[in-house]
Amino acid sequence: ASAASALAIIGAGWAGLGAAHHLSKQPGLDVLLVDAAPSGKDVEVGIHGMWRPYFNIFDLVHNQLRLDPFTDWTRSSQRSPKGKVVESPIFNDLPRLPAPMGTFVYTKFLDLPLVDRLSALPLLEAVVQWDNSDRAWRKFDKMTAKELFRYYGCSERVYKEAFEPMLLVGLFAPGEQCSAAGALGMLYFFILAHQADFDVVWPRGTVGTMIFAPLVERIKANGAEIRTSTRLADVRVEGDRVTAVVTKGADGRDVEEEVDAVVFSVGISGIQGILKGSKTLAAREEFRNTSNLTSIDVMAVRLYFDRKVRVEFASNACFGFDSSTGWTYFDLNNVHDEFRRAEKTVIEADFYHSNQLMPMRDEDIAEEVRRRLCVAEGSFKGAIVEDFVVVRVPRGVTHFRPGSYQDFMDCNTSLENVHMSGGTIRTLHGSFSQEKALVTGYEAANATLDYLRFAPESHAKIIPVEEDEAHIVAARKAYRALETVRDRINPLSEFFMA
Repeated sequence: ASAASALAIIGAGWAGLGAAHHLSKQPGLDVLLVDAAPSGKDVEVGIHGMWRPYFNIFDLVHNQLRLDPFTDWTRSSQRSPKGKVVESPIFNDLPRLPAPMGTFVYTKFLDLPLVDRLSALPLLEAVVQWDNSDRAWRKFDKMTAKELFRYYGCSERVYKEAFEPMLLVGLFAPGEQCSAAGALGMLYFFILAHQADFDVVWPRGTVGTMIFAPLVERIKANGAEIRTSTRLADVRVEGDRVTAVVTKGADGRDVEEEVDAVVFSVGISGIQGILKGSKTLAAREEFRNTSNLTSIDVMAVRLYFDRKVRVEFASNACFGFDSSTGWTYFDLNNVHDEFRRAEKTVIEADFYHSNQLMPMRDEDIAEEVRRRLCVAEGSFKGAIVEDFVVVRVPRGVTHFRPGSYQDFMDCNTSLENVHMSGGTIRTLHGSFSQEKALVTGYEAANATLDYLRFAPESHAKIIPVEEDEAHIVAARKAYRALETVRDRINPLSEFFMA
């Protein structure tokens, strides 16, 4: 490798911090990490759980940073205008059944008849077909999630009361606005692949305070430079290489610096904002195509009550209050250290696809959340909101809309020294959400090291997802054999299915 290669990493979420942490440990690299957010501001708004298959996040937090920021494994509920309708156990504590039977058997549905739950079984055919390959994504991506469940004969009730609530809080939109590929990827990773995958822990404070702040200090200690309140304005290109980045700080001045490689770790709205000012990147088709991608509004509301309210579960996913909005409320007295000994209840409610709530006045939003809490869990009745905080994040999360996969970017780009990472980057790893972001950050770091001709031993070690269970592997193998025969008989059969 060269004596001192200059690297720029754009964006400081899970992907950017993961890439910066690994690259800053390598000798002979000068790492610059820039982020548009001000110093000290949380990159992630809302409460973010860490599910059991987040192997790389747990490795980074526990083994590399030596942090202990999480709660114990927690139980959860789903709630609707009927009140509590589902209880989820800690699945790892129960005898393990072949996937996905444990999810169906051990989840306690209080209002969904068995006949409706059984109507979901034909969906196992789609689960068998789903292997997170590029082919699987393209096959299912132009179908809506709602069409997928209807195609496999799921009843209206099991769709509305079991699957769509998961889509609303997992993909942040109702089924008719989500791609079937996004739905299968999310459901398989979090729920269907292994019984214990749905078990979750919560940071005992904000992710920014509990994890990102010590991670940033470690990155600085490794010798990297971090600039906050700084945006990427443009890049300089010679041939198919970026030779310099132009950044704009809080003072509004442009600063141009030579670089040997660049890692992008920004979300959809971030890359689209960069494209508006960068004719250089906009001239590249794969960057330009991200203009077709869309993002979803989210909102976080924190309510401070006048008394201690008995809240049954630490986390509660809610549906049925709006046709297109999912929300989750958290008992912060049981989640965050800051409120553990508080004499009054503090609740955070996070809303996904919150479009219709965004224009409301803060006080009206607080009252609407209080009203919904009284319906979802009767113990809130009579409690008075003494104070509240409302945070709006327009276009804050990825919209996995039908047909979006074709416009996702790969890690490698037409610029040989530019690599991409983040939640909308194509990867064969199989993870989702924050875990996927961190994994793609590592993948971009490794691709950068390859470009700079570092030895393979310098690569970040990426922990794979847990292997599929034997019966799923066997079923998938049998289905592929059947597909081969079918395609020989009727080459158009798959086209008509998808």
